[in-house]
Amino acid sequence: MNNPLPRFPEFDYIRLDTIDQTMKFLVDYQGEAYPFLGGTDILIGVRDRKFRPKYLVDLKHLDGMDDISFNQDKGLSIGAAVTLNQLISSKEVSQHYPVLTQAASHLGGYQIRNRATLVGNLCNASPCGDTIGPSLIYQGIANVIGPNGTRFIPLEEFFLGPGKTALRVGEIVQSITFPNPPQQSQGIYLCIGRNKLADLAIAAVTILAFPDESAASGYRFRIALSAVAPTVIIVTDAQDLLSDQKVNPAQIEEAARIAMNRCKPIDDIRACQDYRREMIFTLTLHGLQQVWKVLRP
Repeated sequence: MNNPLPRFPEFDYIRLDTIDQTMKFLVDYQGEAYPFLGGTDILIGVRDRKFRPKYLVDLKHLDGMDDISFNQDKGLSIGAAVTLNQLISSKEVSQHYPVLTQAASHLGGYQIRNRATLVGNLCNASPCGDTIGPSLIYQGIANVIGPNGTRFIPLEEFFLGPGKTALRVGEIVQSITFPNPPQQSQGIYLCIGRNKLADLAIAAVTILAFPDESAASGYRFRIALSAVAPTVIIVTDAQDLLSDQKVNPAQIEEAARIAMNRCKPIDDIRACQDYRREMIFTLTLHGLQQVWKVLRP
C-alpha cells in the first residue's frame, strides 16, 4: 500500500540563546511553537499529523539542561537534556535509584535511548511511559521555569491525563529532582509487551519497599501501575495493607488482587482489558515476592 502521508510536514527549527528568550518565544507563539528535546515522541506525532507545529524550539543547549548530579544531602538531579543512556550509565543512579535504571533500560532500543530523555518521557505523559512509575515511587519533583518564575511540582500532581500535564503556557521542565531513597530500600520494575525489544508496555508494575519502624509490619511499600489507566495508579490500599499487617504470602497475594481490582484498562490492538488485569495481578505478585525475599528478616 502506498504511504498515505508521503511527505514529512515542514516546520522551522528554533534555537535561542537563553532560557528567557525561549520561554518568551513559546508564549508569543502559543499553539504554533513546541518545545523539543530528544524528539523521539514529538517527531512521530508530527509525522502522523497529531501535532502541527510551525516551530520546534530546541531546549537541549540551555543552561542546566544537560546536568546530572547526586549528593548525600540533596539527592539526585537530572537535567531535561540528559539522555536515557546517560542515566543508565550513571553509577550514582544505578547505585541509589536502581529501579529507575531498570525502567529506562526497557524504553525503546539503544539508538532511541541515545536521543530520548527522562524529562521528555515524563512530559509526554503516556500512561505506558516506562519511567513514570519509578519516578513516582522515588517521589520525583519537576523543577519548572516559566514566564512567572519557578515552580516545583511533585510528580504525583504533574500528570493530568494521557498526554496532559500541569505545565502552563511557556513553562518548561528544567530538571527532575529525587530525594534520597529510604535506607535499605529494595525495588523492582516489571513490564510485559508483545516482544522483548522496543515495545510499549501492555502492563507494568513498579514496587519499592523498605524497613520502617513506625509501620505496624515494620515495612513500607510503594506500588505503581502503568498502562492500565489514563494515568499511573498508586495503589495506596495495597500499600497500607502491607504496612499495617504482618507481611506473609497471603497478604502479598491479597495486595496483588487489590492492585488488579484498581486497574482501569482499555481494550486496544495490543491487549484486552481482562488480559491487562490478569497481568497486573501476576506482575504485582511476582514483584512483591521478589522484593520481600530480599527484605524479610
